[in-house]
Amino acid sequence: MNKFRELALYAVTVAMAILLPTAASADIFKGETAGVGDPVHTMFVAFSNQAGKADVQIQVNAGQTLTKSMLKGAKGEIDFFSTVPSLVNLMAGQKRMYENVEGAGELSKNLRSIVGFKAGAYHPVTLAGSGIESWADIKGKTVFTGPPAGSASATSEALIKIITGYEAKKDYEAVRLSWGEGYTALADGKIDMMVRPAEIGSANIERYGLSGEFRILSIPEDKIGVDAMQDLFGRPGRGMLTFDGGIYKGQLNQTEITALGFTQFVGTHAGVADDVVYAATKSFWENIDEVHATAFFLKAVTPETAFTSVNVPLHPGAARYYEEAGIEIPEAIRP
Repeated sequence: MNKFRELALYAVTVAMAILLPTAASADIFKGETAGVGDPVHTMFVAFSNQAGKADVQIQVNAGQTLTKSMLKGAKGEIDFFSTVPSLVNLMAGQKRMYENVEGAGELSKNLRSIVGFKAGAYHPVTLAGSGIESWADIKGKTVFTGPPAGSASATSEALIKIITGYEAKKDYEAVRLSWGEGYTALADGKIDMMVRPAEIGSANIERYGLSGEFRILSIPEDKIGVDAMQDLFGRPGRGMLTFDGGIYKGQLNQTEITALGFTQFVGTHAGVADDVVYAATKSFWENIDEVHATAFFLKAVTPETAFTSVNVPLHPGAARYYEEAGIEIPEAIRP
């Protein structure tokens, strides 16, 4: 009987040993990104899909505020996230939305990057008949500038102030809502203008031209060179770009539009295993053709643009892939 028990115990032990690798490979990693239709959502889902081919399963929780996602990532509460380079400095300096977060500066040291990308541009959008045909017309109007807890609203309001001198709450009513509510509010005529970061050629912007006409305001040429605008262009994750206004159906400003561009990156934290991040990064780049087919703006994601505006160290697992692939890593972000 004892021998039988020993054999049974041995069988159970062997079975557990066989099952353990399977359980490990079935780990599900938590990921957060912005809402559907946002360029950062598109990129993050593309990254997650390719990571899945390497058995790195990322459960994507969309519709999140990136300021909060980055903080959760720094705390190790989630494993992968979308974020904005400008938020890194705010967390490190314990400023603005991180002002009352205990240990925010120390937490920022846990942040790691995987890949950066050019996400798009701030689109100042107003519908035909709103009475807004130029920046000066914003005075006394209602403008959606971004979500309550994000950085986009402050950036939008800074852009308006540099161009017009107008201050939120004083010269115009700045409305802060979720991104989805902002789109709906403009369509329903509850606001007069929306300033929305979006990829060039965004379907969410294009929809205003499907049932009517709309206008995207361009940054005036005489404002491009002023110090405050150059400072805004020079912030982490920001820059100037131009695009053809005719790319959107029903868009009334058919000339070349000068806009505030923005970049973002896919991040993780120092606690995620090197092999996991290596596998995810490798699979992403080995299937880059599929990523490019996901959205027009993702065609700009190349090895040459992989570190665009990235301002935290690469995760060692990601760095390992880039070194093996012969992709030069900037010294400033080496692990």
